[in-house]
Amino acid sequence: MDEDRAQTRAIHHRQRNAQTIEGLLAKREREAVVKLHRDAQRLLRPVVVANPFAPRLGFADERTRTRRDHVKYLSLIRAIALLHQHQRPRRTVSHGGREVAYIEATAADVALANRLAAEALGRSLDELAPQTRRLLEALDAMVAAVAAERGMERAEVRFSRRDVRERTAWGDTQLKVHLARLVELELVAAHKGGRGQSFVYELAWDGAGRDGRPFLGGLIDPAALACDNQRSGPEPGRSAPGRGVVGGRSAPGRDGPAAVNGQANGHVGHRQDDDVQECASMDEHEPAVIDDTTAPARAPARAPARAS
Repeated sequence: MDEDRAQTRAIHHRQRNAQTIEGLLAKREREAVVKLHRDAQRLLRPVVVANPFAPRLGFADERTRTRRDHVKYLSLIRAIALLHQHQRPRRTVSHGGREVAYIEATAADVALANRLAAEALGRSLDELAPQTRRLLEALDAMVAAVAAERGMERAEVRFSRRDVRERTAWGDTQLKVHLARLVELELVAAHKGGRGQSFVYELAWDGAGRDGRPFLGGLIDPAALACDNQRSGPEPGRSAPGRGVVGGRSAPGRDGPAAVNGQANGHVGHRQDDDVQECASMDEHEPAVIDDTTAPARAPARAPARAS
């Protein structure tokens, strides 16, 4: 709570303005907006919301507090789907001799939840110590250069502390401290190395948050979920309970009309075409380790990993 004198003065100013005609009219406008939202909420009905993508979702796990944040993230997806209940087909499943009605979350719901969760639960690069952030940016430039030189994806590049020292001129002690912080924050991933190396590292940061806005790591790209749906193909029927993330089940809202912004019914409108990018190639590649002297451009598929 802000107990500063300036804050008290600002509160007094707001209280006095509330007694003017402008303040009284503003209060009536607020009450009208609140009534509109309450009326919209009354249009919603209790219904079970199932998330067929739940087993494939990811979330940051570097701190114990993410156990609570993870539940908030999953609840956010369900809330978004619930707000679109009148735009989704209702399905039924038999359980205990009774019919249970439910709706399903879509890949577009996951995409919107990812954006909102980043604002509510994410962190900003501004929270990093200046030296740690400089190292992160140096690693980003190094990985981008190596990927361009060898014609590979950024995610395939692996590097050691020696590689970083040689390419960035950082001292070993300073590098150990700040690289360890980046690993703890899961902006860099550590892997057991081979050929006598203790660890090789992978840059897990994709460049999000450069502008200082919050971002949340570990979330799945909704485009991957959309790809699975397109590959599996929709069916009019319902798949059996316990089935995996994708399959014969049709995805609500994907083939129907796009969601619209409904001020009259309280729906938060969004379109899947805007939220989920086109399917990219899902081909997997073996990671490559930076070694300017002897390492091949691509590590062997079954090379043993030895920790020194």
